[in-house]
Amino acid sequence: MGMETSSLPFLSFDSVSYQRAGRIILDRASFEVEQGQTMVLLGRSGSGKTTALRLINRMLTPSAGAVYLAGRNVAELDPIALRRKTGYVIQELGLLPHWTVEQNVALVPRLLEWPLAKQRERARELLQQVGLAGDELAQRKPYQLSGGQRQRVAVARALAAEPDLLLFDEPFGALDPITRREMQQQLVDLSKRYQTTVVFVTHDVTEALTLASRIGVLGNGKLECVVSPGEFMRVDTPVASAFRNTLPAAVRAAGAEN
Repeated sequence: MGMETSSLPFLSFDSVSYQRAGRIILDRASFEVEQGQTMVLLGRSGSGKTTALRLINRMLTPSAGAVYLAGRNVAELDPIALRRKTGYVIQELGLLPHWTVEQNVALVPRLLEWPLAKQRERARELLQQVGLAGDELAQRKPYQLSGGQRQRVAVARALAAEPDLLLFDEPFGALDPITRREMQQQLVDLSKRYQTTVVFVTHDVTEALTLASRIGVLGNGKLECVVSPGEFMRVDTPVASAFRNTLPAAVRAAGAEN
């Protein structure tokens, strides 16, 4: 798709708005994400963060402004090719129940008509990296897995076609705290390994601080600020302050000192 470039940000929003039925869902949002960074969009339900995510892969179309990938307006890109080159993980997963784990992971390589041996090799490599190695697990159906294991399959599937960009829409919200923490760390490790650009939506401030290179704070459709995790602990804006106040006092104090 020709997304690589040396001088432009990998992803940018240029005064992007989205309206539905006369209601403003996203209001003139502008931000940039460099290649290899993880941008976390943090906000309460209804703040516009999922809408922003869906504008990136053309599931929605801006009412005004433009979204760019490596300088190209996504409106000019073929939507099917764009989505096949963009990993997308949601809480509901969307795994195909009648396919094996290996077949689910190899879905996009299959659509791209990779050779069968390459499809299988890639699926096995990624299953190993997300902690699901072995023939027995690879041949299971999704219903035979735990919730955490299904989420690992979804992450592996998103990475299978070597995407330039990964989009995550609150993917770990239904997991128990221990599995959730493991998945967060796995995502950090995988994004470093592949230097993949990530946009991650959450309403969990601890998750945002764990994953983010940059945090975009959204409130009522407006992008309140875009800051580093360290800056987030000190920035004095209403929504950021409200999220920060949900953290333990010791964490807030340590963050303010750094």
